[in-house]
Amino acid sequence: MDAALKEILLIEAEKHALYNALKYQGPSQVKTVMGILMADYPDFRQFANEIPALISPLIEQVNSLEISAQLQRLTNIDSDLAERLEEEFVEEPKRQLPDLPNANSYGQIRMRVAPNPNGPWHIGHARMPSVIGTYKSLYDGWFVCRFDDTDPATKRPLLEAYDWILEDIQYLGFEPDEVIMASDRLNFYYEHALKLINLGGAYTCTCPSSEFSNLKNSGRPCPHRENTIEQTLNEFQDMVDGNFSAGDVVLRVRTDLANPNPAIRDWVAFRMVDVPHPREVAQTHRCWPLLDFQSAIDDHLLEITHIIRGIDLQDSAKRQQYLYDYFNWNYPEVVHWGRINIDDHPVPLSTSSMSDSIKSGNFTGWSDLQLPTLKNLERRGIQGGAITSSMIDLGTSTNNITLSISTIYSKNRSHIDEVADRLFFIKNPSEKQIFGRNLPETVEIPVHPDHPDRGFRKLAITPSIFIDSSDIPGAEDILYLKGIGSVRYTRDSFEFIEDDFSSAQSQSMPIIHWLPSTHEQLCLKTSQGEFNGIVESTICNYNSGDLIQFERVGFAKLDINSGVYAAYFSHP
Repeated sequence: MDAALKEILLIEAEKHALYNALKYQGPSQVKTVMGILMADYPDFRQFANEIPALISPLIEQVNSLEISAQLQRLTNIDSDLAERLEEEFVEEPKRQLPDLPNANSYGQIRMRVAPNPNGPWHIGHARMPSVIGTYKSLYDGWFVCRFDDTDPATKRPLLEAYDWILEDIQYLGFEPDEVIMASDRLNFYYEHALKLINLGGAYTCTCPSSEFSNLKNSGRPCPHRENTIEQTLNEFQDMVDGNFSAGDVVLRVRTDLANPNPAIRDWVAFRMVDVPHPREVAQTHRCWPLLDFQSAIDDHLLEITHIIRGIDLQDSAKRQQYLYDYFNWNYPEVVHWGRINIDDHPVPLSTSSMSDSIKSGNFTGWSDLQLPTLKNLERRGIQGGAITSSMIDLGTSTNNITLSISTIYSKNRSHIDEVADRLFFIKNPSEKQIFGRNLPETVEIPVHPDHPDRGFRKLAITPSIFIDSSDIPGAEDILYLKGIGSVRYTRDSFEFIEDDFSSAQSQSMPIIHWLPSTHEQLCLKTSQGEFNGIVESTICNYNSGDLIQFERVGFAKLDINSGVYAAYFSHP
């Protein structure tokens, strides 16, 4: 490649790297810029093998710049492209959720978040409170957090999870108007079961499950279906009194055996559970309602007007409709939505799966940063508003939806970039000597590049400095040490040349950060492991919980304990 074509290449690569970094609020990638160059400039294609090495240092330099510097640089080299970028970032009207069905028919919109407290919430769980909390605001409505904790055996509640979930709702920016536990309400469910039996709508059944399944699938009645109301009342009372064991007997709702869907036929409302409930107030109960019965009763008693549930739960509405018909109640409006999947995350969004992995030793516990729980995201400095906004953008479509974790990171970046002061942190420090005529003794670097009013960090230029081992240049290479100036790497040391940044820009020098010999130790905790590195001494000015951007590394939330410095990595 001749010099003239190389000059064009570097100009175009820098321009598109700047545009890409600004548009997507993250680091540009060599392969992305490469793809644009190959598509728009046919003359470059014959040099495809050598172009990555030519543009990589340039892209690294672009990524090291603050957003304001990137925008200024793009304006300098291509003002039209900078204007186009600004036009694309004209604020769009805030996306709203679709109107709730028949909302005008109700004096007050009343909704419910109904978690099973069998573990902490993961990212997928955030969708329900985000949407329901937003609907509450839109309609000046009401919502309850109702813990559906009536399965002490297969989805056994975790006592800590009750408080965790309420804290997660607050973290997302909402506050329920009421909090109730279904395990406190057994008498309501027993009372309605007795009413249902007296209406001829339920019967006790002692058929083995396999035997009943064969009858149900063939549309034939269970022999217990003809039990008298008196017999059913007596047997149900024995269930409530704990005179049966698990598997001995169930209470079934009498439905239509001709229903084309076998799952709707004479479904189970109550069963016996031998395992005591973990909540002390509920430990004596052995007769427990299944979710379809419990939630149907509660939705009516709590005057719920609108239910949002997964499209995979359509059968629940059909089963519950039988109860509402028996009691002559009006069924709430229902909005079904598709499943949510999180892209770019290796751990499945399943509380039970995560729990099993913890028990098998794959994870250290619920606080393991590899797990996509809301608690871990909060620990890492992800703002609840960024998650809520991401969930609202998904809407309530019945289609299954994939949300990229990078979308949450992008929204979080816009939440915290203004408040996060900048610091230097080096993961893998390597000590180098620095010398040269006119080398300053100290430098001052802005605490935040867009807010000079916040002051400057003063760093001493000691005879030996530290850089990251991945930044060690080749012999006689020239690069720019941020805040110091241009230096030449010679004889395993840095020789100071000048402090003119514009010269470094014009020559597309790599820009790296550094630390003096006086610094502090810091452990950076990430989902990939922990990195014991060094950080500038000005970290002593900050408190645990403060949000920081480690330049050229990413955002982090500080965790400071008795002078021991650590930080949870948020994202680039």
